[in-house]
Amino acid sequence: MINGSDKTVRFVAGSLMLAGGMYLFLQAIHVNFGFNYPLYRFGNARLTAGYVLIPFMLGIGMIFYNMKNSIGWFLTFGSLAAIVLGVVSSTQMRLRNMSAFELMAILILMIGGLGLFLSALRNK
Repeated sequence: MINGSDKTVRFVAGSLMLAGGMYLFLQAIHVNFGFNYPLYRFGNARLTAGYVLIPFMLGIGMIFYNMKNSIGWFLTFGSLAAIVLGVVSSTQMRLRNMSAFELMAILILMIGGLGLFLSALRNK
């Protein structure tokens, strides 16, 4: 039977291992944003962030003129969603070069820490 102090040790150790593994994993990721690329492409046509800002500005103007205008709200939030999705879709992530030992250490810390953390939460 697992007593309370053993669960606490497993919880703290698992939390620390998981946090350390996630930190090392996130430190190994390089993120590049493609701001010089168009947000969306439709065949040969390119839709940049500037084109998406036009309906956004129209929507903001419509909302300030009449707050109950549903078309203004649709234009504003649709444009914001298009900008966010465009930026997220143009984000490029890659892992830096690392040795097999570094990768195994990161994975053992993350998965082992998750296992310890979850085992401390069981009610057995």
